[in-house]
Amino acid sequence: MAYKRSIYLVNPKFQLSFSFKICLLVFISSLIYPFTIYDLLTNFISFAAQKSPELAQQFQDKRQALIVILALWQLGFTVLVFIICIFISHKIAGPLYKLQKFFQSYREGNSLGQLYFRKGDYFPELAEDYNDTIEFVNEIRQSDAVYLAEVSSYMKNLTLVVPEDKKVVIEEINNRIGEMLSRFEKN
Repeated sequence: MAYKRSIYLVNPKFQLSFSFKICLLVFISSLIYPFTIYDLLTNFISFAAQKSPELAQQFQDKRQALIVILALWQLGFTVLVFIICIFISHKIAGPLYKLQKFFQSYREGNSLGQLYFRKGDYFPELAEDYNDTIEFVNEIRQSDAVYLAEVSSYMKNLTLVVPEDKKVVIEEINNRIGEMLSRFEKN
């Protein structure tokens, strides 16, 4: 079933941390080229100053403008990387968020049916593993419920033939088995 989520920060702590770390890495690694260009232009301006001070002043003005433009490009690129990281981390955090909700629902005794992720989300095999595991657990629970029902029936028959002083213990066991069976019926 394909559907779209409109909330992109489903796990803000993870997504913002992930995005900031990637942007910091990109920002630091891309600072090399502005410094290299600045150093190259400074050396060229020094060389040009020996030949023509007016030409050196023009290059110095151009260098300042170029550095400002490079700084703005750097800032814009970092913002673009941040936004892309939010989208990428959404494809990670979204499935984990949905899986968490399914686990919570199962613990509360509810079943949301089969777990599916959106097309393009990462970790689709996680949904398959979850579905297989829940199916396996439910089969075992069903088998245990059938066996407990049989034991309860045997215990009720046993109360007919045991002495009176033992009937209290058997009745307690029957009550406990009944509580267990009622939990199995909820799920």
